[in-house]
Amino acid sequence: MAGAEGFVEADNAGAIITRIEHKSRKIETLLKQYKPVEALKTALEGTYAMTGDERCKSAHWIVVHRAIMAIKDVDGMLSSLDPEYYDILMKYLYRGLATGDRPTCDQCLRIHEKLTEKAGLGCILRFLTDTVNTV
Repeated sequence: MAGAEGFVEADNAGAIITRIEHKSRKIETLLKQYKPVEALKTALEGTYAMTGDERCKSAHWIVVHRAIMAIKDVDGMLSSLDPEYYDILMKYLYRGLATGDRPTCDQCLRIHEKLTEKAGLGCILRFLTDTVNTV
């Protein structure tokens, strides 16, 4: 399941960042092959929400952000995305909205609307009540 790696201590941050860099290269390859949905799935797999290290969270946000911004067909993306990714995607959408960057907010709102239609309000409520697994 996405994000089910357990809590990671800060002393493992270097190893996590190395894995994120590897993931970033894989995502760039997928995007060059015009596979944005696969890039998003890859970005959301093994998310590092359980780490308290802000460097890891920021590095992973950059990777997820790149994949989110490449999505053109939101309906197509959601139809091919497994429901297990809905909650973690919602967390990253709210992180994107918190940036205040206009293009990022516009894209996050487009996806948020469709994701809420597909996953229901429970997805938002789980994001709001989960204060431990922040992204």
